[in-house]
Formats: sequence, C-alpha cells, structure tokens
Amino acid sequence: MIIQTFGITKRYKNITAVNHIDLSIEEGKIFGLLGPNGAGKTTLLSMLATLIPPTEGTAKVNGYDIRKEPGKVRASIGMVFQTPSSDEILTGRENLYLHALLYGVPKEEREKRIEDVLELVDLADRANDLVKTYSGGMRRRLELARGLLHRPKILFLDEPTLGLDPQTRQHIWDYIKRLSKEQGVTIIITTHYMEEADSLCDRVAIIDHGEIKALDSPSMLKMKVGKSMIKARVESPNLDYIRGLPYVIKAEAKDGTVTIILSEAGAHIQEILCNLGNVSFVELREPTLNDVFLQITGKEMRVESAEGWAEVYARAGSR
Repeated sequence: MIIQTFGITKRYKNITAVNHIDLSIEEGKIFGLLGPNGAGKTTLLSMLATLIPPTEGTAKVNGYDIRKEPGKVRASIGMVFQTPSSDEILTGRENLYLHALLYGVPKEEREKRIEDVLELVDLADRANDLVKTYSGGMRRRLELARGLLHRPKILFLDEPTLGLDPQTRQHIWDYIKRLSKEQGVTIIITTHYMEEADSLCDRVAIIDHGEIKALDSPSMLKMKVGKSMIKARVESPNLDYIRGLPYVIKAEAKDGTVTIILSEAGAHIQEILCNLGNVSFVELREPTLNDVFLQITGKEMRVESAEGWAEVYARAGSR
C-alpha cells in the first residue's frame, strides 16, 4: 500500500475534524474522498501532505512516516490546491520553471520535463502566454502540470474541478485518467461531486463529520444500496403490500414521491405499479452515489462554504 493511516485524528479545540481514520490506498489507483464541504476531506489530505500535524495517530506515505520523515513525504507527492496558486504575472512556462527550481529538478532535465508536462496537458501552444490570460480550465491544467513536474509517485487533488463548467470538467477528468493509466501515478481526489467520484475513482471513501462511513468501489457501493430504484408519484401509496414483496429491499414515501429499492426491477415493475396505487409518474434507474450517501448518512449531500486550504491554514495556526 502506498498510503496507510493509523488512527489519524485532527482536533481543533472542541471540533474533531478527522476522527481516528484507518485507511489503505493501493499504488497506481485513483482514490476518492467523497463528502460534503466541511466533512474533513481537506484536513485529512493536508495531514497526509504534512501541511498540518495530526493530533493523534500517524500515516505512511510512500513508505515514509508523516511525523518522522516529512521531507521525504513531500518529495514523494505533488499537489493541486482547491484555489489556483500559479503566479498570474508569469507565463505558464515561467511558473513551471520556478517550480522546477523549488523542487530541485536537475538543471539538465528541467527544459525537457517542462516540455513533457506542457504536452501532457495540451498547453504547449500557450506556454509563453501570461497565466492571467488563461481560462479557468487552462489554469487547472497548468496546476496539474506543475504538480507533476518533479515526477511524484502520488498526486493530491483537492476539489480538482470546483467551479468549472461541465465541458471543462470532463476534459480535466480525461487528463486525470490519462495520468493514472499512462504515468502510473497514484491519485487521491477530494470531491463533493458524486458524478466525479463515480467517473474517476477505483475506490471511494464516503467521509462525513470526520469519519469514514463507507469504503469500496463505486459499483460495489451502489450495489449495496440495491440493484435498481423506482421513483413514482403516487396518491395514497400501498406501501405495506410493496414492503412485503420478497425482492423489495426498501420502500418509503416522502412529499408525494415513493422510492423503492429492489432487485431485478425489469422482471417486477409491472407487479409494483399494479399494486402501488394511483401512479401519475414513474422513473426507473440504477442507484447513484448520491443514493448511497443518502442511505449511509440519512441526508442529501450538504452544500456549504468550501472547507478549502485557506481554512486549513487558519486552523493550523490555532492548533
């Protein structure tokens, strides 16, 4: 395992941001920390990156203890922050050159590495333009290039597509998949976008209130909810009958909408609809990660002000 945590915990006075998490992440995989803003995702990531120390427990990143060998941990990782940190008054190439100097990339390799990462993220033709002229998606790609320049074994991406339009988000997803497949980089992503975790991640940890609530591949997490889901608008639904059917896993009504989780919906939907009541609308679909989150936590994904790196730094100052 390229990353392992051992009861890692972070407290800020009376707030427990991360609560005794044990976690193992395989090399070369894309691993997602999925949860609402404020759930503890960024705090966990910042401890793994040695930006803030744990209150209890520890972790090993690329075989190095984050408490005892922080320098070796930092040399093993690349980071893309939630908020872009490239210098706007420099060109893309100049930003990468500065990063190469800071990370001690050998002089004889700097130019080639810069060209390689610019090609990787399709910015070679804009490399000599000022970053302030870049679009949001281009800046995100430059951040990816910078995080990869010193050839880290692990890349941390904190909310990598936050605030981007759907088309640009899809392009960023494609780059992330290429990095994992072609470069063999282990990628750790924090996100509160369910579809992002579903599209990208080999495994997902659902985290809420600083604790891991579920951990598996997206497909297995969805299977645990149920193989199919029926949502219907029904007046006075006959839920007692529906709940008694052997293939029905769960049936509940809220605000005039009935949600039924079941196996083999195609074979049983006719019986469901004939006995459910006066149905005015019906939808049949596979469960999503949002359904998983709802079942595990009992609530929809919260939308709050982003936890963000600025807040992590502020908390670090109050530890």
